[in-house]
Amino acid sequence: MADRKPLIDEDGELRELTEEEASELRPAEEALPSSLQRKLGVRGPQRRPTKERVTIRLSPEVVSAFRATGKGWQSRLDAALNDWLTEHSADEAGRN
Repeated sequence: MADRKPLIDEDGELRELTEEEASELRPAEEALPSSLQRKLGVRGPQRRPTKERVTIRLSPEVVSAFRATGKGWQSRLDAALNDWLTEHSADEAGRN
């Protein structure tokens, strides 16, 4: 191992692995000690409360507009609803 080239080049960038180096790679389950293997895939406690899963019906225009914004569209929809609540009371939502 002492004769291996550093993975970081002189510019501080990660260099490409050689074919020989790539062939020596092993899955984490094989390479890590058992004490660390137990922690693979284990999530710690949530830092903030989880969101509540609900089923609602929205207009196709609203859904397509938010979906068009890409990954994370549901979080953006949640943020938009939260913004609305800062300007309006929840009682206003029931009025037409």
